[in-house]
Amino acid sequence: MPDLTHGDDAAAVNALRSAVMRLSRRVKHQRVDESLSPTEMSVLGTLSRCGSATPGELARKEHVQPPSMTRIVALLEAKGLVRLEPHPEDRRQKVVTQTEQAETMLEESRRKRNAFLANLADGLDEEEWAKLRAAAPVLEKLAHL
Repeated sequence: MPDLTHGDDAAAVNALRSAVMRLSRRVKHQRVDESLSPTEMSVLGTLSRCGSATPGELARKEHVQPPSMTRIVALLEAKGLVRLEPHPEDRRQKVVTQTEQAETMLEESRRKRNAFLANLADGLDEEEWAKLRAAAPVLEKLAHL
């Protein structure tokens, strides 16, 4: 286990935090639909990645309170990006499913953000690019812990 209180490990964690936050802000600005909040985009991304879910499941995955997710889902439904359907086993609940419009918008957004990152990566030399390729699965793992 690394010593995260001082020395090289602490410096690496600090540099990682700072770089991830700056890069994340830059990527977030590469949006296709400016009318959607980052949280709304995140919910659509979760639905795309994980499939249909109840509002409660989405709230847990997005780390927000259920009443907040209820409002987010209502906004997305009003924009035609999700639909609510009866839960197959519990009629008291609803299942949130993204629409084709949301899928199309997410794909366009991914293309734009990927192009932005590819443009940044053009400034790397081969050794840096190899390190970034090797780090990508580790960063993905950290994002989902």
